[in-house]
Amino acid sequence: MLFRLLQPIQQPLSRRRLPHWRTDVLVSLAVAFTIMFVSVGISAAERPNSFADQVEKLSPSVVNISTTTIVNDGPSADMPRFPPGSPFEEFFKNFGDNNRQRKAQSLGSGFIIDAEGIVVTNYHVIENAEEIRVILADETSFTAKVLGQDKKTDIAVLKIEPGETKLTAVAFGNSDDLRVGDWVLAIGNPFGLGGTVTAGIVSARGRDIGNGPYDDFIQTDASINRGNSGGPLFNVEGEVIGINTAIYSQSGGSVGIGFAISSNLAERVASQLVEFGQTRRGWLGVFIQEVTPDIAESLGLKDAAGALVSSINENSPAAKGGVQPGDVILKFDGKLIDKMRDLPRIVAETDIGTKVDVELFRQGKAKTVQITLGELEKAELVGLAGGGKKEGEQNKQSFGSLGFSVQSLTPKLAGEMGLDAEKTGIVVSEVIAGSPAADKGLQVGDILRRFGQRPVVGVAELAKDIEDAEQGGRPGILILIEREGRERFIQISFAKK
Repeated sequence: MLFRLLQPIQQPLSRRRLPHWRTDVLVSLAVAFTIMFVSVGISAAERPNSFADQVEKLSPSVVNISTTTIVNDGPSADMPRFPPGSPFEEFFKNFGDNNRQRKAQSLGSGFIIDAEGIVVTNYHVIENAEEIRVILADETSFTAKVLGQDKKTDIAVLKIEPGETKLTAVAFGNSDDLRVGDWVLAIGNPFGLGGTVTAGIVSARGRDIGNGPYDDFIQTDASINRGNSGGPLFNVEGEVIGINTAIYSQSGGSVGIGFAISSNLAERVASQLVEFGQTRRGWLGVFIQEVTPDIAESLGLKDAAGALVSSINENSPAAKGGVQPGDVILKFDGKLIDKMRDLPRIVAETDIGTKVDVELFRQGKAKTVQITLGELEKAELVGLAGGGKKEGEQNKQSFGSLGFSVQSLTPKLAGEMGLDAEKTGIVVSEVIAGSPAADKGLQVGDILRRFGQRPVVGVAELAKDIEDAEQGGRPGILILIEREGRERFIQISFAKK
């Protein structure tokens, strides 16, 4: 993942700043908060002499969004400090100015999708707002209410009552038709300079910036600055093909790397928010992780692709359909799962109740199961325990070439390790510093649930499986561990002799 969102924050109007993003090189990815740009894609092959006609046509559909939020500033700086337990401390806590509040104003952007007063924007633009006002290009102002909001995709839908005012609406286009190199046009309110127009191109598609599980961002070099969040990105036909959401920047100003939520994702979410007031996503019921080259080699997969199932929710569609931990999901409803992050988005976009074919890779063979999708919003996510131990088994075993030891988990041992006394299975009792196991992050207290794609049922069986793997010339082992209630696969290579 190239970027990771730390927190989308609404800033006071008097001190508007972009929220910070984090990368491995400590470069910030700032989320913009004011009028977003409107983008018009122009043919990559031919640049027009002027964007004036496009600007004149599309500008009335872009709106300013002004929000008022109650901010808790915490205790007054003048609050005297007393030793813990002092009677004065309790007195000032009860009667002092402990919780000062103030009103903060922020600016955002949006666009009209229905002349009856339906407005789309970013969730972070209106998050926790006490009052929301929508201002048209001619400065006509309306009070708005929230029809629905979705934090996972950073999308919100507002409703205004236009009365006799005639609104200009725009339609969503197909973002899949975009090509890298298409021209785009931005109209917005950067730094409060309303009506600013900038032009650029589509720089990339399908970007994952760590904003959520369904990331599908369009990257553009059109200049975007503070005050652009929530506005539309238009194609050459004047259709919305994205919602501008974030920029990549060290300084907080534009460096030519901006991101817009793709219209195919945005339209589906917005339509559900209008109709139901919430999203209605498909639900499979699996926890997944990336298939790394090491894991692919251990499983016998030709390519490091797909989504590796680490655990399954009880009574979920996946469980009922026969999916097992250790399966690699290669295709879902005929769609190729190239990367792990593809699966949550494809599942979420599939209609609830749909029967889909899911192609799996299990124990060296391809297998297809049919699953009827549930609804994510109604699902109770309950982790699958899995595993087990033989009654009375107290075996211990060390694996020197891997660098760890295991033993059967008893209630007494669980208590000594700070684990739930109800836990059963095979537990890691020692990890040698500098060993292959330590290098891959294995820890004392990890419970082994699966060896490859088979359940771990006992120490003796595990020892036999590891011995067979090493003598068979395999480079390492793949194990499913449970740690703090979550399960994930770890690939550990045998030490070179």
